[in-house]
Amino acid sequence: MSREQAVAKAQAYFDTGAMKKDLARLVAIPTESQNPERADALDHYIAAEMTPLLQSMGFTCRVMTHPKAKGPFLFAERFERAGLPTIFGYGHGDVIRGLDQDWHEGLSPWELKEVGDRWYGRGVVDNKGQHLINLQALKTVLELRGHLGFNAKYLIEMGEEMGSPGLRELCAEHQELFKSDVLIASDGPRLNAERPTLFLGSRGGLTFDLLIDAREGGHHSGNWGGILSDPAIQLAHALASITSPTGQIRIHEWVPKALPDAVRRALVDCEIDGGADGPVIDPAWGEPGLTPAEQVFGWCSFDVLAMKVGNPDTPVNAVPPKAWARCQLRFVVDIDVDDILPALRRHLDRHGFPMVEIRQSRDEVFHATRLDPDDVWVEWALASVARSTNKKPALLPNLGGSLPNDIFSEILGLRTIWVPHSYPGCSQHAPNEHLPVFIAREGLGMMAGLYWDLGENAPAL
Repeated sequence: MSREQAVAKAQAYFDTGAMKKDLARLVAIPTESQNPERADALDHYIAAEMTPLLQSMGFTCRVMTHPKAKGPFLFAERFERAGLPTIFGYGHGDVIRGLDQDWHEGLSPWELKEVGDRWYGRGVVDNKGQHLINLQALKTVLELRGHLGFNAKYLIEMGEEMGSPGLRELCAEHQELFKSDVLIASDGPRLNAERPTLFLGSRGGLTFDLLIDAREGGHHSGNWGGILSDPAIQLAHALASITSPTGQIRIHEWVPKALPDAVRRALVDCEIDGGADGPVIDPAWGEPGLTPAEQVFGWCSFDVLAMKVGNPDTPVNAVPPKAWARCQLRFVVDIDVDDILPALRRHLDRHGFPMVEIRQSRDEVFHATRLDPDDVWVEWALASVARSTNKKPALLPNLGGSLPNDIFSEILGLRTIWVPHSYPGCSQHAPNEHLPVFIAREGLGMMAGLYWDLGENAPAL
């Protein structure tokens, strides 16, 4: 048996229609973790689908819970022998709300449907389709070789779309059980649809509110305008002080001192492309002197997600009493997460905005992580993917978005290598979520090659 046969056999799983059939069955399980009425679906996904699949590959399976979690965890382990590397896999079976009424005519979030060269359905990319690709590629290698050539552990959670409650605590409490050498998993998008991609961590994300509560109630703008402070104007100026008119961040604690050479080298040939449905990049926005890829994957960004003052639907002639904005900082590994809001407080006070209150939102704080792009495992994984696809893969030092990757890299101490099977225009978290079928087929071959290579020539630990 050969590597080429493993790649071909994995892609035959797609060609025969077996993957479409299996993924359709997964999509039909409405695993909306935000919906309390779907708790049974979360359990069913683990019990009826993932456990039998992993057991068929010789994994010992264990359903785990945690008081903070909103759904079960499935931990599976296949031990072959001591001295082999242990690879940790991860996926999540829960999905964002279906938004049933908002899909295109003829489409449903709970029915996989092929339209043109795309499969539509909730979870086809986030994340059911992605971990199905990896598990079936793993199964292919096992069937051909008779063994993996490495030890494997897998964790599937059912609460990622709620911020992974309980995952951090579970990993902290079971560090010895989960102990492994490298995380190889799939989530998020490729750089673009056509180019296989690896990313090594994720940017951090911190969401917070800025609020000015000046007084009780509005007051007639004719009688009081000009002698009462306007919270909307004050908040607008406070926000404007955070960046330049073109979005360059002006709080020095919020940006790295420099772009590391390894990051710059990794991104030198990476071009952001959202496809035909993607937005047009504004070249003059953000940090001067950086390429769009360096901005998204190597730098920090600040955005105002929402603002409210007065009654936008029915404005009245009154000086508003309050103004509010929801803001977010996406940040890279060089930023001290504990100093983000204190630095903002110091900045606002220096610029004359002591009236602006800062409140951290209840959203999960994601910590920034990044495996060294020069790590030997990164070089090995890039070579494996290139061999399977005959394409030069993109290497992103970290995802532009955020994942709880620090749980794996910091708590479990793993190298983290993510191989996504999606693309930026896939509409995850929105109606009409879809997976281009060629990505599914290419992903199966790519992962079969990667798992085959793990059993033959994995780097020394």
